[in-house]
Amino acid sequence: MNRFHVHIHVADLDQNIRFYSQLFGAQPIVTKDDYAKWMLDDPRINFAISTGKSDETGIAHLGLQAETPEALAAIGARLQAADAVTLAEAGTTCCYARSDKLWAEDPQGVRWESFHTHGGATTYYADPTGVAVARDTCCGPASVTPSDGNSCAPSCSVAPADQIPAAGKSACCA
Repeated sequence: MNRFHVHIHVADLDQNIRFYSQLFGAQPIVTKDDYAKWMLDDPRINFAISTGKSDETGIAHLGLQAETPEALAAIGARLQAADAVTLAEAGTTCCYARSDKLWAEDPQGVRWESFHTHGGATTYYADPTGVAVARDTCCGPASVTPSDGNSCAPSCSVAPADQIPAAGKSACCA
């Protein structure tokens, strides 16, 4: 079973942790200086907040968290059928986790992250070699129609949109 994912950029992490902890009736399972995450079963959601982009608050993206690589591949097939995959990442580090991801954008411009997490990480981001990089370097595509054809920072390599990540493939931007 997949889990719905919501990621919100916030201005004040502590204030938002208090609010969402009261709303959900639970404390976050991950708390960092710039990030917090709740994994709830009622409703079944992976809800995350971060302070990574101080000039932007509100919904960063929505998503689906797949429980298995096969479930991610099934989501990927549906996204490919909709011609919506904008970036495929394998073994990427983002949000203090190691994941394989597919990024898409709906017709309204809402970013969607479909992912399978297979481990934790000690940094918010890391480049494909695992070296920590600046907080705003990238996490998914900045836009589905970048002017330079590369939706991530120069230190990141973008996989072709039709390439579904598989375990063992090299990472794209982290």
